[in-house]
Amino acid sequence: MAEPIAEQLRQHGLQVTAQRIAILRAVAAQPHCTADEVAAVVRAELGAISRQAVYDALSVLVERGLLRRIQPAGSAARYEDRVGDNHHHVICRRCGATADVPCSVGKRPCLTAADDSGFQIDEAEVIFWGVCPQCQGAGEE
Repeated sequence: MAEPIAEQLRQHGLQVTAQRIAILRAVAAQPHCTADEVAAVVRAELGAISRQAVYDALSVLVERGLLRRIQPAGSAARYEDRVGDNHHHVICRRCGATADVPCSVGKRPCLTAADDSGFQIDEAEVIFWGVCPQCQGAGEE
């Protein structure tokens, strides 16, 4: 699995490092994870890595288009490796479970603004909020 990841890094003009490979693997294994969750997985794989190194690597990987960063209201930023489309998300208000939702309408940006104020819009970020099936089954109000 490391070789395809290494090739992705090279294609995006990035140096291949064990830390970047481990971070990309961690996000692929657990989509919508926080930086702290990524750091825990990477530490388990590599040993020591600073929190700042994880944040720096995540920032570069987002900037280069290998990862996507979402930040739901009231939540830490979350990362995913599904970057080739403009999908949306649904989040449970109780437990924070997050799932992907296909584009609302057609292709990117999926939605049309009533007034674009002269902007050329290329992305719409939508988050649907609700209660996941597990929390519904728990009978909490």
